[in-house]
Amino acid sequence: MIIELFINALSLLLTLGILVTIHEFGHFWVARRCGVKVLRFSIGFGKAVKTWVGKDGVEYVIAPIPLGGYVKMLGQEDVAVADSSKVTASERHMSFAFKPLWQRMAIVAAGPLANFLLAIIIFWLINVSYGLTGIAPIASNVIEDSPAYQAGLREGDEIVAVDGEATVTWRQVTLQMLSRLGETGELDLTIIPAAASSTPDGAQEILIPISRWLGGQTEPSPVTDLGIVQFEIPAIIAGVIAGGRAESGGLQAGDEILEVNGSPIRGWMHWVEVIRSSPELELNVVAKRQGIDTTLQLRPETGQLEDGAVIGTIGAFVQETSLIELLPPEMRREIHFNVFSAVVPALQETWDKSVFVLNSVKKMVTGLISVKNINGPITIAQIAGETAVYGLDVYLGFLALLSISLGVLNLLPIPILDGGHLFYYMIEAIIRRPVPERIQAWGLQIGLILISGIMVLALYNDVSRLL
Repeated sequence: MIIELFINALSLLLTLGILVTIHEFGHFWVARRCGVKVLRFSIGFGKAVKTWVGKDGVEYVIAPIPLGGYVKMLGQEDVAVADSSKVTASERHMSFAFKPLWQRMAIVAAGPLANFLLAIIIFWLINVSYGLTGIAPIASNVIEDSPAYQAGLREGDEIVAVDGEATVTWRQVTLQMLSRLGETGELDLTIIPAAASSTPDGAQEILIPISRWLGGQTEPSPVTDLGIVQFEIPAIIAGVIAGGRAESGGLQAGDEILEVNGSPIRGWMHWVEVIRSSPELELNVVAKRQGIDTTLQLRPETGQLEDGAVIGTIGAFVQETSLIELLPPEMRREIHFNVFSAVVPALQETWDKSVFVLNSVKKMVTGLISVKNINGPITIAQIAGETAVYGLDVYLGFLALLSISLGVLNLLPIPILDGGHLFYYMIEAIIRRPVPERIQAWGLQIGLILISGIMVLALYNDVSRLL
């Protein structure tokens, strides 16, 4: 537990530290290119841990709370009063307030744009180093009377597009379906049937009705909700715990579970579901052992989860290995890129995820999806810690998504955020004078209330998930 907390905390500091530094460096770099004098470059909030003055005359500050940062520029606070006496005549050419409007807009927009650039570089690096690896979106099974089954999807069918967007892996199918959360209408799947083709190229469309789809869920699983079973790890016993019900029932390492009480077992997760739902019940189990079917009798003992739920358990475990390693060749999808071909997919993924984040914000505001999906530092720390353990490519993907989220949210037209300043500058471009200080002060108060409310809500959601 202590090690897990340490990993989560360290991952949070590293993740937010990278994102904040890149964001503020965007402002800093463009400000310097525009000839603005930078007074301070601060990463984090709170009492400074480390402070030094560089050869460029900038005061660099590192503070302990990595939830933000800032770049202080000469004349920045006087942008609404271009004749401010706080800036001497000899320094006006280095003052933010006296720079042309387009330069001020470029400096403000540079922070979010730096976050998008970071995401593009990360996705490019992942594409070059790892390529696209995943599981083919072929339905291992479709639950009878489920929405997907009623629409015509069957076992063995491959989903090649969702709402017209091509899908090569289950991950792409899930992400495309997640973009429809909270909506009402029809989900359009393009499939290649396993049995017979209804068109010359073998593809056909099926429409699945949805109504405010999964809008109230905090951990939606769209594929499962539709009744589609993805490829599952075979229910092969890697080992049994001494003294457990699995051992007393005769299960051995290497046994593959085929049936329980006459019903076929689809895979390991299905096997776990059966065991968990059968505490102290007699189960007739058929297992394949060295090519021979063997019948066993098991009675799962009663166990309890942290939330108090009663489940069945037998003391057996699965082999800890990559799912990709267990896939047959026809279920694998692998696409490799070179340094040039990796650019376009990186740009496309950054764009797609930016649109997804923006649509999610819109749906939260309009009530189509739950605001419980807003995450705070505790949840970010947990996810960052988990992804860091899973591997560098997984962590980098999470870092890129957070960077995109930070860029999109900062461009929202909320006073106090970069988007709010850009909104004022666009008004200035139209009316040919700065927005009055009084209106900017009101906007600042409104912005502070909104951002404070969002932070409180995010922390509340974090604590609620822990309880």
